[in-house]
Amino acid sequence: MEIIIATDASWVVDDITAALGADGVNFTVCSEGRVVADEVEKNTPDLAILDMQIGSMGGMAVTMSLRLDESSGLLPHVPVLMLLDRRADLHLARRSGAEGWLIKPLDSLRLKRAVTAINGGGTYTEGLPAPDPVAADDVDVDPDVAESPEEEAVNAG
Repeated sequence: MEIIIATDASWVVDDITAALGADGVNFTVCSEGRVVADEVEKNTPDLAILDMQIGSMGGMAVTMSLRLDESSGLLPHVPVLMLLDRRADLHLARRSGAEGWLIKPLDSLRLKRAVTAINGGGTYTEGLPAPDPVAADDVDVDPDVAESPEEEAVNAG
């Protein structure tokens, strides 16, 4: 497996290589976001792990650039796992075209789960609430009834 890591933080590289390092896994580290597309062109990776903040071109811009080059036929599709600094960055990750994202701090278990999901053709999206089975507009709410977390519905009046 070939993985590109794009970050300018050595601790991020250390965390990723410690969690994902194994026989047959090779890492290419880019400390500038601008060089990721060149590395993809030289040797198409199985996955790109992009830090949200990378010098002059962050993970969102790199992901969008990869998707633009892919749509024009210049580069093949490369699955992207974005590393977010905070929950507030979720909207950026969703719009970038990344297959997944993790919110820092990182840990081995979550990194492995995300990579497994993305390499299996799926997605890994942290920080989003689970979808409600029924839309809020379809539910009639009785203002006199409240739900207690440990009990069934009780009359509040």
